[in-house]
Amino acid sequence: MEPASCDLCKLLAAPPAGAVIWQDEVLAVVAVDEAGYPGFTRVVWHAHVKEMTDLPAADRDRVMRAVWAVEAAQRDVLAPHKVNVASFGNMTPHVHWHVIPRYADDAHFPNPTWGARQRDPAGAAIAVRTALLPELHAAIRERMNEPG
Repeated sequence: MEPASCDLCKLLAAPPAGAVIWQDEVLAVVAVDEAGYPGFTRVVWHAHVKEMTDLPAADRDRVMRAVWAVEAAQRDVLAPHKVNVASFGNMTPHVHWHVIPRYADDAHFPNPTWGARQRDPAGAAIAVRTALLPELHAAIRERMNEPG
């Protein structure tokens, strides 16, 4: 796949304002604009690499340290009921992980976010969580900048 036709390459080349929380020369931590899921974050390897096992062990460790840093920051700042961590992307040739804070009152809980809606989420709860995003992003940056 050419970078011009790759959604993640396009995102990383011209991210919407505020989308990139942190990045270095090999990976990025990106805020996902998903209605009803404030704090939804992706950890994206810059290069076209399909599978974790295609990366050398040190790079796999680097990706997972980023995933765990995001999860820990979400737990500290947002206090979700659960955090879903998953590697999807059958059509995207980038190792990337979804880190999704979940709440008992979110639209799909306990189902996956792509599953059947269970309820209409409370707008007030989403607003409170959205207001915490600057603090979450600062916590992610702090954790990403810790020696690893």
